[in-house]
Amino acid sequence: MGIRIDQKPPDVVITRGSKGGLALTTSVKLTKLTPATVKGIVEAYGISNGGILVREDVTDEQLIDVLTGNRRYAPSLVVLNKVDLVNEQYLAAAKKQIGRDFVPISAQKGLNMDLLAERIWETLNFIRIYLKRPDGDADFEKPLILPAGSTLRDVSKKIHPRFVEGAKYAFVSGSSVKFTGQRVSLDHIPADKDVVTIMR
Repeated sequence: MGIRIDQKPPDVVITRGSKGGLALTTSVKLTKLTPATVKGIVEAYGISNGGILVREDVTDEQLIDVLTGNRRYAPSLVVLNKVDLVNEQYLAAAKKQIGRDFVPISAQKGLNMDLLAERIWETLNFIRIYLKRPDGDADFEKPLILPAGSTLRDVSKKIHPRFVEGAKYAFVSGSSVKFTGQRVSLDHIPADKDVVTIMR
């Protein structure tokens, strides 16, 4: 499978070179692989010259994930349905058996559906951006949804791919700025529920 659940991408950087063989640099002690194994795996994927920078103790599988470059890293959320049919002792036993926290819901009765929506939002790490035209009010009904860490340049691209070409700066109100209506560059990273006016 090309999906890694609840994992982060390995902190390994591989650069190709034209000569000189492979140079391995590590900032941590490798306990799962030897330097010769790392170089052997990289060479097996057709890279015989370049640099390998390893910043964490990786496994052979993680190194192959970096080399193939086709893995997706996704968070997960455990949801337990039909909790209206069981008691608290069953839920405690289920939590012990699952080994992690879960969201107890009853889809039929609508129990904890708000909690489920909140946990999905937290797990996916999204932010809401309210757009405001320079001559109008902010649209609080239909926010722009983006991953946390997105810049205002990403906001511009989300509005329209060509919109970013003419965008110069933005006015932002919210928790990511010091005062209401602060002028910022397109490299500014907005926070959840910020109000943004992009100027062209």
